[in-house]
Order: sequence, then structure tokens, then C-alpha cells
Amino acid sequence: MTTPDPSPLLEVEKLCKHFTIFSQGLMRKPVGLVRAVDDVSFTLRRGETLGLVGESGSGKTTAVRAILRAITPTSGSVRFNIDGKSIDLAKLPDKQLKPLRTRMQMIFQDPFASLNPRMTVGEIVSEPLLIHRQAKGKEMTDRVAEILLKVGLKPEHRHRYPHAFSGGQRQRIGIARALIMRPELVVADEAVSALDVSVQAQVINLLKDLQAEFGLTYIFVAHDLSVVRHLCDRVAVMYGGRVVEIGDTEPLFTTPEHPYTRALLSAIPSIDPDERMNFGLHGEVADPAHLPPGCAFHPRCPECFHPCKSERPELLDRPEDRRVACHLYTHSPESAATARS
Repeated sequence: MTTPDPSPLLEVEKLCKHFTIFSQGLMRKPVGLVRAVDDVSFTLRRGETLGLVGESGSGKTTAVRAILRAITPTSGSVRFNIDGKSIDLAKLPDKQLKPLRTRMQMIFQDPFASLNPRMTVGEIVSEPLLIHRQAKGKEMTDRVAEILLKVGLKPEHRHRYPHAFSGGQRQRIGIARALIMRPELVVADEAVSALDVSVQAQVINLLKDLQAEFGLTYIFVAHDLSVVRHLCDRVAVMYGGRVVEIGDTEPLFTTPEHPYTRALLSAIPSIDPDERMNFGLHGEVADPAHLPPGCAFHPRCPECFHPCKSERPELLDRPEDRRVACHLYTHSPESAATARS
């Protein structure tokens, strides 16, 4: 684990991304709304790794794409603190956003689909330098050779095409492409999920080494909670487009407070019977186009009681620098027990 700088690099406040559902036919009238990301807030400190976890459809990828402005947020703010300035990426015009693209980069999930098969490795890695006019000629060649060495590839590999490499090597190429611009913020969207377990470990260790060397700040989107526990300083758990729990990794893994977090962690295999949690996850993940009233998790939650079905819980401070959105902690145990009965 790194030792994060306490100053925030990124401050996300009430971020929302909604998609309008239109009717079929000629008129195409709006008939509904998909609340893919709904009121997400968190702070990302410099040099730390924040894990973003949850089931498919929970809004993780849409959230990071909105943060990077790959898609435009519906509302909310994304304050990027660089060079002594606080810049709201959510409201920035495209012309002013382009120079900031060099400061934030993304590593994609699929190492096969994310690389152009018609371009050599050298062309793929150097493309951001050309787009942003950061280097050319010998300087560009030297920077490509340097970053290839940093990710564990040979400089002479720059003349080869992606099909000549394994999945793990292709992901290293993707990492080199993301880091060639020397960014402050890197978003890794399921960056190791398509790789074999042994290769996953190598890529995770590489990401940690690069973070220590370049002072990188990561947002790490993942399904594999074992990987998250190994790599991340803090973890944010998403469900129904919202953050339901966020806190330091070890306390969150050992004493999860939100019922959904406990359900996710119960799926992690463990040989220690004391670490096993008997808290199964049943039913279907909430449909962001038809979220239930109150807490989105309440139809699947064995801890559900009356307020959960009508009142949406807010993300509130808890001990150990934790924040949890659950009515179990806004009502007394006695009133909660009475409400359930």
C-alpha cells in the first residue's frame, strides 16, 4: 500500500448521469429515465488507490466515464485539483478540457479489443504524444522506449503488432499508452479481469510499482474483491448507481457495515471458517430504469425494515473514517427490531 498525500486530487460531489428512454416509432417521446449514476460523492487523495466495486449494472463504469468526461454528467461536480487550481471537469467546455486529457488516463478491460491491430506497438504507445503534440522525432522514440522498459517490455518490441503478444503483454502495452503522458490520475476499468490468475498478479504488482515510482493516483474498478483488497487503500461499494459504503480497505473487509457489502464479501472463498460470512445475495440486481422506492437494495436485503421501503438513506459518517448509507445506523436497534416485527 502507498502512503497517500492527505490533500485531495479529485473531489466528486453529487455526480449524476441519467439516460432518457425514448418510445419506439416516428415520434420517439421520452418515456422513462435510466439513473445509471445517482448522487455519487467521494474524495480521492493524491497517491492513493480507490477501489470501486459492485455487481454488473451498479454504475461503476458509467461513474468513472463521467468523471473522466468520456461522457457528460447530467449534474454534479468533479473538481480536479492541479497546479494550485480546482477545476470542475463536469462543467468544462470541450476546448478547455482537451489540455487536461494528458493529466488523466484510462486502462481498459479488454487488452485485445483496446489495441488497434493495424498499428505497431510504437505507434499505439506514441499516439497520445502525437495527438497532444508533446514530442516528435528522437524524443518521441526515446520516451516510447523508456515507458516500454518501465512496463516490462523490450524497446525493440515497438516494431511488432499486437497479435504477436499474449494477453498480459497486451495489457502492459495498454498501461504504457496510458502512462506515456505522465498523468496524475489513472482509471483502471477491470484492468486484470480478462487475464489468467498468475498474469493478474504480475500486472497488479506492476501497477503498484509504477504508482510508487510516478506518484500515480488510481481509481480501480473491479469485480474481484481479493484483488481489490490487495491493491486498494480505500474501497467504495456501489449499488443502484449510488455509493452505499466507503472506507479504508481492511476495516471495510473485516467489519462491513452495509448489508450489501456483507453480501458481496460473503462470496469470497476462504479456508478460515472464522472469516466466512453466511450472508447470501439473492434476487436480481436493481434495474436503474426502475429503481425501487427507498433503499434500492431493500428487495434483496434480509435486514430490511419499514423505513427502507420508503426513505432513501443518506451516506452518513461512521467510526473509523467510514461512510454508510443504511437505515440500520439512523434508527436505534430497538426501533429497527420493532419495525421489522
